[in-house]
Amino acid sequence: MEPECIMSAPGKAILHGEHAVVHGNVALAVSLNLRTYLRLQATSTSKVCINLPNINTFLSWDVTKLKQLLPDSGGERCFLLDAELVRRLRDLVGVSNGTLDTRSMAILAFLYIYLSVFAGSGELPSLTVSVWSELPTGAGLGSSAAYSVCLAAALLSASGTIPSLLSDQESTARWGEVEMELINRWAFQGERIIHGNPSGVDNAVGTWGGILRYHSGKITPLNRVPMLRILLTNTKVPRSTKVLVAGVKDKMNKFPSIINPVLESVNAVSCTCEQTLSEMTNDTPTPEHYNILEELIDINQHHLNVMGVGHPALDTLCRVTLARGLHSKLTGAGGGGCGITLLRPETECSVIQNTIQDLRDCGYDCWETSVGAEGVQQHSPLAFKEEALEVLARY
Repeated sequence: MEPECIMSAPGKAILHGEHAVVHGNVALAVSLNLRTYLRLQATSTSKVCINLPNINTFLSWDVTKLKQLLPDSGGERCFLLDAELVRRLRDLVGVSNGTLDTRSMAILAFLYIYLSVFAGSGELPSLTVSVWSELPTGAGLGSSAAYSVCLAAALLSASGTIPSLLSDQESTARWGEVEMELINRWAFQGERIIHGNPSGVDNAVGTWGGILRYHSGKITPLNRVPMLRILLTNTKVPRSTKVLVAGVKDKMNKFPSIINPVLESVNAVSCTCEQTLSEMTNDTPTPEHYNILEELIDINQHHLNVMGVGHPALDTLCRVTLARGLHSKLTGAGGGGCGITLLRPETECSVIQNTIQDLRDCGYDCWETSVGAEGVQQHSPLAFKEEALEVLARY
């Protein structure tokens, strides 16, 4: 077992297709260049430790106690969720079936993947895992998936199931398709622990990065996507995805001849955006490409308002950014939550900074970032992001 390994994985946003995707239409999911970072260190303490400073969680367990919970089947041979192991872990941690808080779910996902991956060897190593994220939790930005992807990559690497990639000359590295698929499948188990019945989109974005097309359960990575700069804004307005999805369904049942064409139009927006991004990759991006992307953002945002998933805070986001010549839409479930704003290559720094300040004056959190970032990566400590390294070095 390597004495140390460091991983990172990106967050995600929905570019187009929110809510329409639930009803069999295309959605485009993109990786965010806001990442979750994980550091795994082998120890000789006979303890397993997890440090999650973002949610003020620091726990440890004796390896001998965890050994009593080992599942009967070897980890990599089975990808059906082991309900009995989940039950044992809930008892260990003191989590009831109805408990869904971030802290409890993060602990369960870690212990489940740890025990399952090492089950085949019958031996549990003592180690310390520390995780720090640039992503806010509970904002629909794939923070739990990025966490699960990092856990899967680090524990699979520590167990020798996938190789450690870095040589003396490399600062970051990615695995081949077989290893990436294995990481994705284990990350999906973490997502199932946390969310119950996830689509698999978030962990796929965290694993492969870039832009993914999701349609009727099939996930297809787009080849060679352009890097797009955006502003990401968190209105900090809480919302329930379940309630919002149900609201769109109610509108469909009440006004089928109105809402069904809206959903079909959102599907067309997603497909047109996909075609435009492909053109931008194959040719030099032009101002007209960005004009199209901006128009698609405006059209989709209007459609989402028609579906009933808008919010005054999101209207404010669109109004404030449009006053600076920028175009925005909600991303994810809507009803508050987050929004994205497209930045053109020629957008001046002063415009960006003034817009960020305007949005912060509204009480929102706002970051300049980009979409289309790399998926899960292994890092050399020497090339690790300084801020992340400073945080993780404390634990």
